Amino acid sequence: MKYNWWKRGWPLAVLLLAAVFAGPLAPWDPWEMTAPFLRPCWAHPLGTNDIGQDILSELIYGARTSLLVGVTASLAVTAFGSFYGACAAWFGGWTDRLMMALINVALAVPSLPLVIVLSAFLDRSVWNLILCICLTSWAGTARVVRARAMQLRETGFIRSCRAMGCGPLYTILRHLLPNLKELIFTKGLLSAASAMLTETSVSYLGLGPLTSKSWGTILNDAFRSGGLFNGYWWWYLPPLACISLTVFSFLSLRGGSEQKG
Repeated sequence: MKYNWWKRGWPLAVLLLAAVFAGPLAPWDPWEMTAPFLRPCWAHPLGTNDIGQDILSELIYGARTSLLVGVTASLAVTAFGSFYGACAAWFGGWTDRLMMALINVALAVPSLPLVIVLSAFLDRSVWNLILCICLTSWAGTARVVRARAMQLRETGFIRSCRAMGCGPLYTILRHLLPNLKELIFTKGLLSAASAMLTETSVSYLGLGPLTSKSWGTILNDAFRSGGLFNGYWWWYLPPLACISLTVFSFLSLRGGSEQKG
């Protein structure tokens, strides 16, 4: 099983290491301008963009932003959604109905258009983008966890906790959520992949962070400057490949967690 986890997750591990050690790994400063529209060569393995910035360096530094958004938003969404869903299941009654009504309202609103609208009104920073993703993505996790927790709360050991007078917070954090860890981990991986795709979409539309590189902003630059239509494949194919590889790695890890469960 350990081998399978490594076999499924090694591309993601490589990307994470590249993001952490972007400074030593990047051959150029991603903001440095040289000759524009250079094809891949020894000095620039993936060529340059319209203002002469090295695309390989942009990709390496862009991994920091894209993975930061994906992982941070996933952690926040999964933690809040799991706790919210577990509380709704535990308390039941009118509390559950009220909390479920809020979940249904959140699920009824399309998340990506709402993120785009929020991003247009907020400052274009990484943390504001993460905040927008979190505000629009928690409900799915909450609903799934709540449904499973409703079944789990009727089991013997949870009933024993109630009989012994354990408080709701203690029972939820120490017994209910730990027994849902496989489900929560799976939802977390899905949330990370979804957050990365959302960041790419928002940045591609020109609403991404202004002061940091990301794979979405590289695609936006390529589209805005005609790279997609003029055959500059070295400009738009590498970020597409990185995005696809990262999302596939998250989904592969999800498959491994389901097999383990």
